[in-house]
Amino acid sequence: MSAALLEIENLNKSFRTDSKSVQALRGIELDVREGEFVTVIGPSGCGKSTLLRIIAGLERGETGTVKLSGEPIRGPGIDKGFIFQEPRLFPWLTVEKNIAADLSLRKPEVRSKVDELIRLVKLEGFAKAYPRELSGGMAQRVAIARALLRKPKILLLDEPFGALDAFTRAHMQEVLLDIWKHNGTTMILVTHDIDEAVFLGSRIMILKPRPGEIRGQIAVELSYPRKKASTAFQEYRYRVLREFERIDELAWGESGAGI
Repeated sequence: MSAALLEIENLNKSFRTDSKSVQALRGIELDVREGEFVTVIGPSGCGKSTLLRIIAGLERGETGTVKLSGEPIRGPGIDKGFIFQEPRLFPWLTVEKNIAADLSLRKPEVRSKVDELIRLVKLEGFAKAYPRELSGGMAQRVAIARALLRKPKILLLDEPFGALDAFTRAHMQEVLLDIWKHNGTTMILVTHDIDEAVFLGSRIMILKPRPGEIRGQIAVELSYPRKKASTAFQEYRYRVLREFERIDELAWGESGAGI
């Protein structure tokens, strides 16, 4: 078993809204091994995106520690790639220039890496295309390639396929798995989709809301590629659904409803 690349200990985070404090995350404890693919799922408002942004260095926790390769995360950096819900491409740049970003394609090493990434995300023939000429899935593939260019230690994905239709979403899941297998990049993906969490994750982390806490973790011991219609897949799906039912039961009991 590989060593922990990401270490989170007793992470807490609150926000101020309407002159009151709302705790977004409480007591988060998480280790992610190098090369692991972790999917994070939970109800809206459970702090999934907040957790991802803290790992990326885009926000700071109030208490607790977050370390990458043994070093505290103090801000964003090229060692952490981040994929937002929308691609956020530069509309005036072509696919290849969006991937290169501030690096010059005239440098042979940059050109070679960009060409490799275009092949990896299956965008051959679109290097000279502009974002307006791409589908949503293609644009998100460009964003993923851009994030991988600098070889981050960890790739963080915040519901990257949420705006896509079901067919395109399924295709993008396959593309992401190909990238993960090819590069071995450690990935953490936030999703609302149970099937997506089971299909992609080597481990599923389930959060409960108000405040966001880890309700449970499920190691998915299924080989890739996974078949969503298989009995084994549906058994894992049922386990996640059962955890959600327990979260609902807990929230109902805490609310005092029906008393």
